[in-house]
Amino acid sequence: MNYSSSVKPVFCPGCGDFGVHAALLRALTELNIDKSSVAIVSGIGCSSSMPHLFSTYGMHSLHGRPLPVATGMRLANSKLTVIVTTGDGDAYGIGSAHLLHVARRNVDITMIVMNNQIYGLTTGQASPTSLIGAKTVSTPFGDIEEPINPLAVALSAGATYVARGFSGDPMHAAELIKNGILHKGFALIDMLSPCVTFNTLNTYDWFRKRVYKLGADHDPSNFGKAIEKAMEPEATGWEKIPIGLFYQTKRPTYEELDVTTKNGPLIETPMPSSGDVEKALEIYK
Repeated sequence: MNYSSSVKPVFCPGCGDFGVHAALLRALTELNIDKSSVAIVSGIGCSSSMPHLFSTYGMHSLHGRPLPVATGMRLANSKLTVIVTTGDGDAYGIGSAHLLHVARRNVDITMIVMNNQIYGLTTGQASPTSLIGAKTVSTPFGDIEEPINPLAVALSAGATYVARGFSGDPMHAAELIKNGILHKGFALIDMLSPCVTFNTLNTYDWFRKRVYKLGADHDPSNFGKAIEKAMEPEATGWEKIPIGLFYQTKRPTYEELDVTTKNGPLIETPMPSSGDVEKALEIYK
C-alpha cells in the first residue's frame, strides 16, 4: 500500500526530518493499515508539514495543539490509528501541558517529536531542548536555560511507551515507530533530527559520536532503569546519548475506561432522540 501523497517535502537539503519521514513511511507500509483508518495530526513548525506528505487522513492544527486535536479524534473514533508529528518547540514548549495530561490519561496516540533542539521554521531561536551555551539568534551570548528532558518528563507523567530514535538511522527509527503504533496506550518517540541550517552545534557528526543503541541488557519494563537511561546524557555531559526503547508497560487506556467510549466509538453510538434530551434537562427546570 502506498502511503505517499503527491506533495513533496520542502525541508532544507539534509534536514533530519527526511529521515523521520522515511521511517514513518516504512512503519506504516510494514503495518499495512488501511489508509482510511490512519489520521496524522501536526502543530506548527518545519516538522508539522508531515500530514501533507501522506495519503491518509490528516490535520495541520495550531501551534502546540496537535495532542488535543488527536485526543478528540481518538475519542470520537477509537478505530482510528492516530499519529502526532511535531517538533520540540511545538511539543515541549507551548504544548508541554498537553503532553503531561495525555501521558497520564494514557490516550492511545503515537507522538513522534522531531527534536532538532532549535526553532527552525522561525529562523533559529533557542528551543526548550537547546543545550546550555547554544548560540542562537535569540541567545547570541549562549543559552542560559537548562534544557528539558522529554523522556524523563514523559516517564514521570505516566507514558506507557517511551523511546528515542535518531533520524540518521531511519531503519532503527522505523522499528520504534512501528512498535509505538502497535502499543496500546500513549507512545512518545523523541526523534533526534538535526537542523542543518540553524543548529551548528548538534550536527549529524555530533550525534554519531555520542549516540548508541540500548542493548539486550536494558529491561524496558524496569521503570527505574528507564529513568536512569533517560538521564544519562546530562549525567555524562552529553557524551553518551542512548537511543531505543526505554520503557513499555501495560495499563488501561483512557478510551477503555471512559463511560462514553468504553463500549465502542462515539461515531457508532446512536444519537439521542429529542425526548431523551428533554428528559435529561428536566432536572434543570
